[in-house]
Amino acid sequence: MGLLLASAGLLVPRAARAQLRPKRAASKAAAVVPAPVCGAAPAKPALQAGLAEAGQLLKAYRESEALSRYEQVLAQAPATYEALWQAAVLSVRIGSRYTDESRKFAYYAAARLYANRALVVCPEGAEAHYAAARVLAAQAPLQPLRSRLLAYREMRPHVYRATELRPNWAEAWQLLGRWHYRVDHYSLSERLYSQLFMGGMPAGGSTLLAIEALRQSYELDSGRIEVAYDLARVYLNRSQYTRAQNVLGAALRLTPVTAEELVISRRCQKMLDKLTRLQRRQLLRRGH
Repeated sequence: MGLLLASAGLLVPRAARAQLRPKRAASKAAAVVPAPVCGAAPAKPALQAGLAEAGQLLKAYRESEALSRYEQVLAQAPATYEALWQAAVLSVRIGSRYTDESRKFAYYAAARLYANRALVVCPEGAEAHYAAARVLAAQAPLQPLRSRLLAYREMRPHVYRATELRPNWAEAWQLLGRWHYRVDHYSLSERLYSQLFMGGMPAGGSTLLAIEALRQSYELDSGRIEVAYDLARVYLNRSQYTRAQNVLGAALRLTPVTAEELVISRRCQKMLDKLTRLQRRQLLRRGH
């Protein structure tokens, strides 16, 4: 990985560092290890044009139209890998915007089917593993305790595999960081249930590893305000106020493009204001 935890002033256990070493090795070898070829490219020019059009719609932030276009491609060529994993991720994004849980469930259920089919088409595809992990992360908060904990347990190999297969993919590292942070912050009931009925906590969940994964994501794509917000929040949790302040300051210099980015930008401003007040109180106490 890019930055070492030691340079961040963090003391990481040997076992935790051992989990990170394969990722660093994979990152160095990324330039020479070819990505797996997943599925046959659509032979029909109309399908190729459909994928290209969906990609352009994505770049224009027209996600509902892009999802519809990918679904049209899948109606004609059900094993099209790109359309499958993209449809899974888009279904999660669009479903998350609904407040009605039944609409969410419908989109997430469709996303799960697309992700599972993508894994069948390409079991070693980073995108398929990423899509599967995104679906599990989205579904988990809506489920009862046991199902929720099973979702986080099932999510683990997918987030690790996605970063191993595509070590230069910022979104995969962000998802890995979120998984580490969520597991390390299980509630008391979640911890007790895991210990009593599930053989213990998922292996590897750590706030320190969450910081490392989120920093890797931020290094790869510092222009994504969502990553900056996640990283600053974890820094704040670890009382690393200066680092949080630097990340938030950089995030607020970004221009929001979507409604979601505008919401996150406002959250960053609130977090920075909170941090500024906290630092001011600390200075006053030191003065007294």
